[in-house]
Order: sequence, then C-alpha cells, then structure tokens
Amino acid sequence: MRHILRKVLITCAVLAVGTSGISGCAGGGSGITLTVATFGEFGYENLVQEYQRAHPGITVTLRKTGQGGPYHQDLLTKLAAGSGLSDVVAIEEGHLSDIADKSGKFNDLATIGPKDVTPARWLPWKYQEGKSKDGKWIGYGTDIGPLAMCYRKDMFAAAGLPTDPDAVKPLFATWDSYFAAGRQYVAATHTPWFDSGSQVFNSMVNQLDTGYFGTDDALTISSNPPLKSAWDKVTAAIVDGESAKLTSFSPEWQTGFKQSAFATTVCPGWMLGVIKENAGPGNSGKWAVTEAFPGGGGNWGGSFLTVPKQSKHPEEAAALAAWLTAPEQQIKAFGAKGPFPSQVQALRDPALLSATDDYFGGVHSGALFAAQAMKVGHAQYKGPKDGQIQESVVKPALTAVEQGTSPADGWKQVVEGAEKLVGK
Repeated sequence: MRHILRKVLITCAVLAVGTSGISGCAGGGSGITLTVATFGEFGYENLVQEYQRAHPGITVTLRKTGQGGPYHQDLLTKLAAGSGLSDVVAIEEGHLSDIADKSGKFNDLATIGPKDVTPARWLPWKYQEGKSKDGKWIGYGTDIGPLAMCYRKDMFAAAGLPTDPDAVKPLFATWDSYFAAGRQYVAATHTPWFDSGSQVFNSMVNQLDTGYFGTDDALTISSNPPLKSAWDKVTAAIVDGESAKLTSFSPEWQTGFKQSAFATTVCPGWMLGVIKENAGPGNSGKWAVTEAFPGGGGNWGGSFLTVPKQSKHPEEAAALAAWLTAPEQQIKAFGAKGPFPSQVQALRDPALLSATDDYFGGVHSGALFAAQAMKVGHAQYKGPKDGQIQESVVKPALTAVEQGTSPADGWKQVVEGAEKLVGK
C-alpha cells in the first residue's frame, strides 16, 4: 500500500511540473512533509502554499534564513553529520563548489527528477553550473544575477552629475570612469560614492575569465594579474574616500540604504528586492537602475535547488524542486521578491519583459535584466571553497583596508588567508 501511495504522489507532483500549479491530484493521500531550505529572498512564500493546494497529500515547510554565509556553513555541518538537512536545499553558486567532492551525498536529478524536465529549460551555462565534476546533475537552477548599476538620482543631482539612466551611462562605461566619477562625487559632497569595497570587488572578480581558481582547482590568487589589478583599483578608491565602509549584508549596511549613506551600488538582478526592503517606501522613486555596467556586465550570484540523499522522499522532493524552478513559477517569484529567472522560456515571457518597477521610476526591469543575462556567455569556474574565500578572506581584508590597513598589507592578508583556507 505504501508503494502505491508513493507512486500516486510522485505522479501528482510530476503532473504539476511546468504548470501554474492549479492542476494536480485531488486525492493523493496524506502523511508526506517536505521541507525546503532557502536563504535571503527566493520568493517562495506564496508558491509553497500554491503547491500544497494542488497536492493535498503533501505538506511543504519553508525554512528561510538570512545571510548566505552562516546558512552554507550550517549546510556543510549537517552534511558531514549525515542528518538535519531539508528535503530540498538551496545552494548559492559560490558555495556549490564546496560540495563538488561530496556529490555522492546528493541525488542525481537526471535519475530521480521528472523526465520531462530537461537541460533545455535553462540558459546553457546555468545548467552546466548545476552539474558535479563526476557528471551528476545535482542542482536545478533558480535565479541568476545579471549585473546592472543602481544609483540615487537625488544624490547625483546634488553633486552636479546627470540623473537620467541614459545620461549616466558614460559614468559607468568602465571601472576607471566609475571611480573617476566617484572622486568627483566625493569632492562635491564629501560623502561616499559606493556602499562597500567587497560589493564592488566581488563584481569585478566575477567578470574575469579566471577568478580565485583555475579549472584544475589550483588557487590563482598570487598568479592572477587581473585579480590584483581589480584589488588595486578598489582599494585606491577606498583610500580616496569613495567607500561608505559598510560590511555588506550587515545591519549597518542594511540601514545605510535608508539613511542615504552612499550614492551607488552594484546591482545584480536580485539586488532590486534588497534595496526596496532596506531603503523602505520613503526612498521610492529616488533610486534608479541602468543597464550600463563597468566592463560590460557579467553575472554575480544565483542559486540551485538540490535534493540531499538524507531526504526520505527524494522523488517527491525532486518533483517539488522541478516545479519551483519551472518558468511559470520563476516569473511569480520574480514578481514577488525580484530573483531573476534563469529559464529560457521565462526570459522570453511577456510578463517578464513588460514588468516595470515603480520603486525605480517605472523602469522596465524585466527587459533590462533579460538583456543583461543574454550578454553572459559563460559562468566563471568556481573552485572548492570559492565562496568561503570571498566571504571569510577577501571581505575581511577589504574591511581592514577600509579601517586603515594599507592596500599592500590587505592583499597580503588575502593571499595568506586563501592559501591557509585551501591548505596550500
């Protein structure tokens, strides 16, 4: 009987994949609870309720936490312990490499997932990111982070800078022009140009052909001139007073949006929701976003839904993950919280392309970020502990520079910290 019930539930879940979620099985049975672990804003609050309505035999519990760093550390701890993980676990791209040598602890979605869910659903580079080195498909892609730039129109005006999204494009043409505009802004206002050195540096790193690791998993920090060049430019801007010296995603950084503590911030697709939440309704209409981005754009961020082998209901969990990453659901998530879809059909959806955002002056945000996404040719390879280097080594080193450490000593801290982390 249990085997029959299991097959009925799987069938119901598969029927709903790729639909709006209003179809499903009326009976389905009872007794299965699926947990979904996420961090930040995935826009799943209403979706899990919709899934439950379409699948009366399944209860879905959303476990949502805040910052990604502690979330992923907890994930690795539970993975090592062999217990405690949810049925569906979100993993950010920078941390996906941390489980590259642990792929045996995750289900192969090509085997247990709905058969009509194929790689063609996603942008090619996003699908490839979700595969382990041994060829398993361990993650369904959720969002991506095509890069744009956000800025405060009123603060630009106060500094004598242009405010129209088209007029500001020359300021954001290159990193040199961006930092030059920052020097002009600081001289005119005596206030910071950008929020955090780590936010700017992370964007610059993600544009490079090679980041912290080569494809052979060898650490490149001490032998990667473009990486050092990015460091030099960001730290020079910090010394010039362009940084608000806020630790990204800290309470002070979040409050900084509301207190007008800086004039610009790098803006991956997911950042719009972050700005709205932290800047609050009082700053609606003051922020603008432009597709111009120094160096031509790129991608920063995006996540995947995985099904750990700890799950007692892997097929049902895979069906839920497939449904949550279907184009229809990703469009709804985008509308709810702003995570930008990685699905080809979603990027062509009229609902996305016609979407406007009144908070950012009525900009056609969907079309803007869809165009930015199409500019990304490939995803940068992320080696083991890539995300940990970014958060536990580079970020503190940049904070140290913002607090008075010399750029040279800060770089030494980065190199030594990264080598120690990877055991070199």
